Amino acid sequence: MTELSEVGIFDKNLKSLSTEELIIILKNMYESASYGYKVTMIHLFGIEYANKLKNKSLKNISYAATGRFSFATEISKGIKLSEFVKKND
Repeated sequence: MTELSEVGIFDKNLKSLSTEELIIILKNMYESASYGYKVTMIHLFGIEYANKLKNKSLKNISYAATGRFSFATEISKGIKLSEFVKKND
């Protein structure tokens, strides 16, 4: 599995991230999620990276990171939720 450090210095405040970087981030979030929280992590990914996901193929990101195209819908839900919620650090 590729780590974020292999992509270069990671700063979530950057204006844009490449599709490859977004895939790595989602894959790490998805694979490290506790039992029963995988879809929650996908929603959180959509919330946290909503601005960076603009003009990106959610289906491609979803499939490459999780092996399922259907999770693109869950990313989209997170993006929509991002207008109303913010992650606590």
